[in-house]
Order: sequence, then structure tokens, then C-alpha cells
Amino acid sequence: MEYRKLGRTDLDVSVICLGTMTWGEQNTESEAWEQLDYALDKGVNFIDTAELYSTPARAETYGSTEKIIGNWFESRQNREQVVLGTKIAGPGPYTKHIRDTKVYTKQFIEEAIEGSLRRLKTEYIDLYQIHWPERSANFFGKRNYVHEEGWDDNFKMRLEVLQSFIDKGQIKHIGISNETPWGTMHYMRLSEQMGLPRAMSIQNPYNLLNRSYEVGLAEMSIREQCGLLAYSPLACGRLTNKYIEGTDTPECRLNLFKHYQRYNSDNCLLATQHYYEIAKEAGLTLAQLSCAWVNQQDFVTSNIIGATKMSQLKENVESIDIQLDQNTIDKINVIQGVVVDPAS
Repeated sequence: MEYRKLGRTDLDVSVICLGTMTWGEQNTESEAWEQLDYALDKGVNFIDTAELYSTPARAETYGSTEKIIGNWFESRQNREQVVLGTKIAGPGPYTKHIRDTKVYTKQFIEEAIEGSLRRLKTEYIDLYQIHWPERSANFFGKRNYVHEEGWDDNFKMRLEVLQSFIDKGQIKHIGISNETPWGTMHYMRLSEQMGLPRAMSIQNPYNLLNRSYEVGLAEMSIREQCGLLAYSPLACGRLTNKYIEGTDTPECRLNLFKHYQRYNSDNCLLATQHYYEIAKEAGLTLAQLSCAWVNQQDFVTSNIIGATKMSQLKENVESIDIQLDQNTIDKINVIQGVVVDPAS
């Protein structure tokens, strides 16, 4: 396994991070524990979760993933071996079962942190992240920013509340997620000007079908030492062999949850076919090619991989041992130039 520093901290995190959002929905607790045990044995020391999980978000499964991880910590007595990240759910129509509010509030944040600590059965969280902005912005596949007046900037309040939990030792570091260049630098500016906690990472989507992160945020990641925690590196499974080769089943994510349309456009399918051919030429599966490509980016701190089957998990973890040559990278960039970010 390869390790990189988490932002400006002294934490070394594995380049492969174990994603968990299927646990409690598509995976049982015993299956989740098998994944956790395997990943830890392979040198993966970074686990990412969220109070929202499992997904899709439902009242019946709210917090289920954190509970599974908490039970695993209690059983294995290995909390100190893991760098643990979780997130506070943002406001929106799909989180009304969590908190019926349109904004982040002090009480909202305090309740979320205390709930996560309780479910995770831990005294501290290594990386606490804001899951998405409350303001109108481009996230979760939304394109063409439309400005809306009336949003009250409460970034400072959020950082002050998070600082209070850092002072108590219940949070070690903070991060942001699904943020824009403006939002990211606004957080940075407030942190520097007011001596408030600094974001050590940003968790945004990044894969062969969505390279928009490279446009406005990659430079920021490097210069500000706020690396990307890349989620959806396989584009919800689109960047795997199964959909092209016809070995997918009704239980596969894109078949099971039809509302996930982000990676189903004609251009996504076209680009995926090209990447599949490049992978074959390189003697790799499409998943191996896709994960290895994310792993190699210098602005990426960690690649968040998730799986519903152990065979998928093993394939993804093993991507850390693959180094794409320049010829393969050049072929990838040719396709990006022809079919530009079809899922951005």
C-alpha cells in the first residue's frame, strides 16, 4: 500500500480509502465486516463514511453504516489503527428525515457530531467533513451555475462550532465535500484570517467520465495542501467491464437505482466503450484502469473505492500496484479531448 499525508496534518492515509455507503442497504453487517477486515489486512487504514449512509438516503436506514462500523470497532478493538472520516448531512429534500431545516445551524452541527460519535462508538473522529453546500452551487451533477440571492453566509459559524469540538478532542481535523473553487477558498480565507480550523481535504467526484475537478480545483489542492479524496472513481460502476460485457445483474447499482442517471448519457456510454478498449490493450480490466488512473494524480490524497462484492473490492484495492505508462495515459487524454467530461 502507498500512503500520503492528509493535508497539512501528520496523518499518513492510504491512497486507497474504503468507501462504505452500501453497508446497510446493499451489504449486510457481516459482509461489511469482511470488507473491513480484508482492507485493513491489505494496508488500507482510511475509512470514509457519513451520517447519511447507507444510500439511497431513507429514514429506515439513516445512520446504519456508522452503526456497522461502530460495532466492528467494538468487536475488533482496533480504533487506533484506522483514520476515520465521516460527514454531516446537508440540507435538502432528501434529508428531511434527518433534520427538517434549510440551513446548517449550530444545533444542527452539534447534534450531527454527537450522533456520529455515538453510532461509531468512538471518542474522536479523525476527519469531519461538511457533506455538501447549503447554498445554490454545482454539485451532485448539477451544471450551469445559477446565482440565487438571499443566502446568508454562515461559513464562520460552522468553523467556530467545529473548533469547539476540536478543543474537546472529539474532532482531529476537518474537510469539505462537493465544494466549488469559490467555496473552498472562502473556507481557506476565513481559516487564515480568524485562526479557525483549516480544511485538510476536499471530497468531490472524480473519474474518467468527470474530470471537471482538474479545471478549478486541482491547482488549489496542490498549492493549498488540501488534497482530493476522490469519490465515485468507477462512476457508480459504469467504469467496469460488467455493463459492456453484459454480465451485470438486476442487483448492480445502476440497475437497482434507476434514478442515478448521471453516468447513463449517450456520451458517457460512448466514452466508456473507448476506455474499455484502452484497458484491454493495456491488459487491464476497466475498473483497474480507472482506479489506477485516479491513484496516479498528484492532487489526489486518496481514492475512495466501494464495493458490494469481495471480488470487486480485491480488484479495486489491487489497483495500487498498477502504474499506467505514458502511452496509456496519452490514449486516455485523446478520448477526454473528444468526449469531454460527459458526466461533469
